Amino acid sequence: MTAEKLLLKEFLLTDESKTELLGAVLSELCPGDTTIYLTGDLGAGKTTMTRGLVRACGYHGIVKSPTYTLVEEYHVGERDIYHFDLYRLNDPEELEMMGIRDYFSAGSIRIIEWPSKGEGILPDADLIVNLVIADNQRRAEISAMTPKGRAVLEPLFFPKAIPEQVVI
Repeated sequence: MTAEKLLLKEFLLTDESKTELLGAVLSELCPGDTTIYLTGDLGAGKTTMTRGLVRACGYHGIVKSPTYTLVEEYHVGERDIYHFDLYRLNDPEELEMMGIRDYFSAGSIRIIEWPSKGEGILPDADLIVNLVIADNQRRAEISAMTPKGRAVLEPLFFPKAIPEQVVI
């Protein structure tokens, strides 16, 4: 589905507010036309991180998981943010039927939970954020998959960073 990682950074997420804060920090660094894949088990914090990103862009309404609607749209100023949750997708072709390509406009940020369900249809990610719960700790493993993703990830500073792993 995606190319080799250009850069990998890991961050500890000590609580829900830190997960939301990570989304907010990412929002400041993401240009338009950015695709972010969110992976991790149910309850790992994918929608929480998305909430932080969307609210940091200036949205004041409720940010909810689009589990049953497949996509939630947020139009904030000049920014369009599309939050997809493909968990209940039965066939990647369903994305074509819903007009998935229309959401991939030049100025939008696309956040996609459960991207493996759209394999073969979805474009490659600029960033992959894998939220992990292990040993009573949460962490975010963020991989830059494109030069644009690397430009976002390189300057990313977040409290409680685990020493970064640079992949060439």
